[in-house]
Formats: sequence, structure tokens, C-alpha cells
Amino acid sequence: MEGRRLRGGFTTTDSPPLHKSEPLRRTAFNRLFAAVYFSAILALLYRHVQNLFLLSTTSLLSFSTTLSLFISDLVLAFMWASLQALRMSPIRRKEFPQDLKQIIKDEDFVGLDVFICTADPYKEPPMNVVNTALSLMAYDYPTDKISIYVSDDGGSDLTLFAFMEAAEFARHWLPFCREHNVMERSPQVYFESNYHSSSPHFEKIKIMYEDMKMKVEHVMDEGKIADEYISDEQRRQVFNKWIKGFTRMNHPTVIQVILDKKHDKDNSGRLMPNLIYVSREKNNTSPHHFKAGALNVLLRVSAVMTNAPIILTQDCDMYSNDPQTLLRILCYLSDPAIKSNLAFIQFPQRFHGLNKQDIYACEYKHHFQVNPMGFDGLKGPSYIGSGCFFHRRALFGGPSTPVPPEIPELSPDHVVSKPIQSQEILSLAHHVAGCNYANQTNWGSKSGFRYGSLVEDYNTSYRLHCEGWKSLFCNPKRAAFLGDVPITLFDVLSQNKRWCIGLFEVAFSKYNPLIFGSQYMGVLMSLAYSHYAFWPIWCIPVIFYSFLPQLALLNQFSIFPKLSEPWFFLYVFLFLGAYGQDFVEFFLAGGTVRRWWNCQRMWMIRGLSCYLFGSVEYLLKSIGISTHGFSLTSKALDDEHSKRYGRGIFEFRVPSPLFVPLTMAAIINLFSFLLGLTAFMRGNNMEGLGLQMILIGFIVLNCLPVYGAIALRNDAGKIPTQITIISTFVSVAFYYASSLCF
Repeated sequence: MEGRRLRGGFTTTDSPPLHKSEPLRRTAFNRLFAAVYFSAILALLYRHVQNLFLLSTTSLLSFSTTLSLFISDLVLAFMWASLQALRMSPIRRKEFPQDLKQIIKDEDFVGLDVFICTADPYKEPPMNVVNTALSLMAYDYPTDKISIYVSDDGGSDLTLFAFMEAAEFARHWLPFCREHNVMERSPQVYFESNYHSSSPHFEKIKIMYEDMKMKVEHVMDEGKIADEYISDEQRRQVFNKWIKGFTRMNHPTVIQVILDKKHDKDNSGRLMPNLIYVSREKNNTSPHHFKAGALNVLLRVSAVMTNAPIILTQDCDMYSNDPQTLLRILCYLSDPAIKSNLAFIQFPQRFHGLNKQDIYACEYKHHFQVNPMGFDGLKGPSYIGSGCFFHRRALFGGPSTPVPPEIPELSPDHVVSKPIQSQEILSLAHHVAGCNYANQTNWGSKSGFRYGSLVEDYNTSYRLHCEGWKSLFCNPKRAAFLGDVPITLFDVLSQNKRWCIGLFEVAFSKYNPLIFGSQYMGVLMSLAYSHYAFWPIWCIPVIFYSFLPQLALLNQFSIFPKLSEPWFFLYVFLFLGAYGQDFVEFFLAGGTVRRWWNCQRMWMIRGLSCYLFGSVEYLLKSIGISTHGFSLTSKALDDEHSKRYGRGIFEFRVPSPLFVPLTMAAIINLFSFLLGLTAFMRGNNMEGLGLQMILIGFIVLNCLPVYGAIALRNDAGKIPTQITIISTFVSVAFYYASSLCF
């Protein structure tokens, strides 16, 4: 399907197409395979029901074991069925930005407000945030159309200082990028790359960057801004706002216009984009709603100051990797056939700095690249927190049911006619950034980014789709954005645990995707959203299959069909079919065999750790028992961590309870496998335990990094001794308890 074109506001047929979409060639196979696989699942469930209720010789032990497997397989069946919604009609899109300027003049390009959120200068180093902002300021786009808003939820003067220094450097960096047609417009990435040629101009701009970096890092090391860095009285007045009693969780609103596109010019004489620092008011008695609250403050402040129709939300460590990304966006925004109900355009999150094997599966290839194509064939992908271009209007009610804001200055149709540094504009901006401003309003419920979940991205897009909006997935060959990844297993699992809690907050709310979603989005879209909403329940089958067959084998008890029985082939087909289709999708999306292996290994590890602990933490929170609050994933890098990560070595180090079930599973599976192997070598009849041995051997292979971290490593990244001791004692207790049952 080709996109329609506009010229002078009218659709034309003689202009080149700006975009097209096409179904994936594997769609027919997906549908056929789904029918066959579904039949196999029904046969498996029938076998469980038969064993549970139709066989009169069933003992209590056999009944309990079969019931556990039945529950596990029901969960697996539900997760598989919900995933099929994304395999029914996936599509791929392509844009033609090279033809855009034949249709639209530069002065007709839409305005863009960019939202960058940061919250802790020590976990999210200001230089990383600065590089992200500079890469976005340097888009191949009219600079007078761009405004960058930086939300500092940490309320740190160190972050503000870093951006003041970055603004001065930007006066040289932006014209340098235009003059040399630089593609990597994050200075740090550009200077570390090998795609540039050395020249006096290059050396000069690099020295300027290093000087800026040295100043910022020195201030970070000192924890304060020395007088030598406060160059004039204006700067002094700005930093005087950080008075005694100004803390991260208790401080007034700070809004600082660092660059004003009406006045500030780069060294080539061109006007620069707006650059505005925002730290919203906080106090200990008012809820701040985490990132959703910060984004809504930026939504209101930007409405008062610039009110661009398009908004880009960007993670602080996710820099622009393609200066022409905005032109791709215009290829869709210029199509009247899709513009009227288009809420947002989502780019995949892609990453630099992944080690060769991606040992922690942080690429999330299915989540960020494969599944969004399936969503795109329905009503569009979900919002994934970064790299997303919103229509401002979409955040104020449905396409045909707008929700007007409480004051006209916040309306998406409001035209800002006063300078952003005028007293009237700044006063109103401070007012709407107040911590109590949104009380008793529609913010977070019917307007803006939605509250009620730690995963505000998933929650917001889900609610927008329920309101009748659609979205698009744009995945060009060159990554539009590249970001950092966690390099320790603890950080990866902590991040996933936070997601699990947030997903359950949506799944068990009145907006449950299966019930509420199916009424407003249709069955397939509600199933697709349900697949993610119930993500944490993966822990149920993973835990059962990681412990039950193993403890049964240790007690010479068979729970699967014999190798000679027809049911054996059903189990083999279900296993190979699921893993095989998963591998094909991963490989066709550009993955490798080794990365796929690590991806399925991390699925097992997450099921034994963050999915389990996230589910328990949500349950405790639901019954009123206090749990740990929101925590950031650290973006700061440690040299030893980085070296081990680069060599593909798992980093445990932290004595966290998250590692106990994983270590237990590794121990129990190893000993049960060795016992079974010993019995087989002695000539014992193992036919009834064959499937258990195959499953256990597969898990043992997945646990090889755990065994190395327990017994073969002496570095600081090994599993802490206390975790090994605790896991061993609990494993022994499990064995003795099972010996009393089997």
C-alpha cells in the first residue's frame, strides 16, 4: 500500500510516494502453523484432564503432580495464544524521505518539542544526557522548529550546569555537523568512531568537547559548582536557587531558558533551537507519579511556551543516530489518509555497546523489532518509552471525543504569541509545573501520560488505542536512535522486575486488557496487549519445569510419557515447534544463533528471578505491605564490569535474593542430571524418565554460566558465597521434602 501525497493541501497522483507498507511473507505460514500447534495444545490439555479426572487409579501424589503440570501448561497455552495475535497480520513499512522536499517546503515543516527525562546525575551521568540533547538539536531540520525540554527529576544544579556548558559547545557543534554532513551527531560517539578524517577543524571541535567534558566531570566529582565556573552574575542568580533545604524530593519549580531560538545564534549566524531546563516542584506530601508525572509537567510547560504539534519523548541515554529521522516522520504526517487518527509513530529501541553475544538479551529483539510489526498490522505498536513521536492532540482525548484542558493555554490548538522568556509565560509555566496543579483534574486519567502503573509507556498507549487512536511502527535500516544497556545481571533483572510490577498494575486494574480492552480494541489487539500485561506469569511454568521433573527424577518418579508412547512425540513437537518458530523470527530479524540461545536462556533466568519477585512484590503491595519504591537502572559504567561484560562473562556480584531461585535450580538440575546419567550408565531402565533427562539436560546447558560463577571463578563478579550457601541449604531441604512425597 502506497502513501498518498499532498501538494498545497490537495492529494495528488503525480507526486512520488512518501511511504508504503507490505505484509510479511511468512504470514500464511504463521496462520497454518498456529492451527496445527493449537490442535497439539488441545491434545496435551486433554491428556492432563484425562489423567486428573478420568483415571480411577490416580493417587494424591500423581494428582498433585499432574495438576501442577496442567496449570503450567495452561499458562504456556495462554501466553502462546495471546502471542498469535501478533503473528496474524504483521506488516513492514518503508519511507522515502528523499522525495519529501518535492512536496513540502521547509517553512511548512511542523514544530517539534523534545522531552528528555533524567532523574539522578550519578546514575544517569549528565554527559550522557548532554550528548543525547546535542544529537537531537543537530537534526537536519529547521532549527527554529525545534525545542528541547530537559526534565530533571533529581533537581540537580549539576545537571543544569552541564546543559549550560553544552549550550556553549552547541554553538560550534551544530554548524560543524552541517558543514561536514556528520551522521553520528552525538559528540561522544562521533569522536570515538573511525568514520571521520582528522583536520584542524576536527581537532579544534574535539578539544572544545573535551574541555566541556572535563568541567562537567570535575563538578560531578566535587559534588558542587565552584565559583571559577560561574562566569557572570546571571549564572550566579540561577544557581542561587539551590538554597539550604533544597533537596531531591522537596524543592520549588525551576525553569531555566538556556537557549532561546529568537535570540541565540550559533557561530555561523543561524538561530539555535530552544533549550529549556525544567525541574518540577516536589514535596514529600504530594504524589509525583514517577516518569508519567514528569512527562505531564513537560507537556504542560511546553504547551505554555512553544506548543509544537509533535512531541518526541526520549530516554536520557538514547541519542539520535540518524539526522534525517524527522523527515521520515513527515512522510506519514503528510498523508491525510492516516493523519486524522494517528496518535504516535514508534521507532524501535536499538542499542550500542552490546557485547558480541548479548549475554543478557538486552537487545529485546522480539519486543522491540519483531512483535511491533505484528501490532502494526492491527491498530499499531505500543509506546515503549523512547523514540516515540506523539501528536500532541492525541494526549487530550479520543479522535472524536476531545478532552479540553482546564485552561486554554494548555490546549493543543493554542497559539503561543508571547516570547518564552516573558514574565507572563514564565509565571504560567511555573504554575502548571506545581506539584498540586493536576489535583482534581483529568491529568493522568483522561489527559496526558497515564498514571496508575510503573510502565507509563505501556499504560498510555494501551489507553490511547482504547480511545480509538492508531499508531505506526517505523524501523529504518539505519537505527534512528541508539542507547545504552545494563551491563550487570542484577541491573537487568531489577529493571525487568520493575516492568513486571507495572504490567500487573494494568492487568489487575479496571482497564484489564482482556475485559476492558476487548470492548474497545477488538479481540486480537486485546490479546496482544494481554500478552505483555501478564508477562510475569511466565514464572509459573518456568518454576514448575525447573524443579518438579528434577525432584521427581531424584526419587525415580516418572511424570512424562515413556519414549515408546505416542504422547512422547506430542511433547517433542510442542517443544521444538515453539522454540523453532521463535528462532526463525529472531534469525529473520537479523539475529544470530548465539544471541538467540542467550535470549532463551535469559527467558528462563527471568522466570526464576524477576518475574517471580515482581509477582510477589505486586501481591504484597496489593494487600498493603510496603515494598521498595521505584529505582533507576544505573547508566554509570564501572571499568571492571565493562571488561567482564565485553568478554561475555556474567556479572552477579550483588548478594541479592533474586539469585537464590536461579542458583537453586542450577544445583538441583545438575545433581538430578548426574544421578540420571549414572543410572543410565549402570544399565538401569530409564525409558520412563527419558523426557525428564532431556529437559534437565537442556536446563543444565542453560545454567553453565551459573556453575562457572559458583565454582570456577575468583573475580568479583562471581555469585556471592552467602547466596551459594543459602541456595545449597534450601536445595537440600527441597530434596528431603520431596523424598517424603514421592
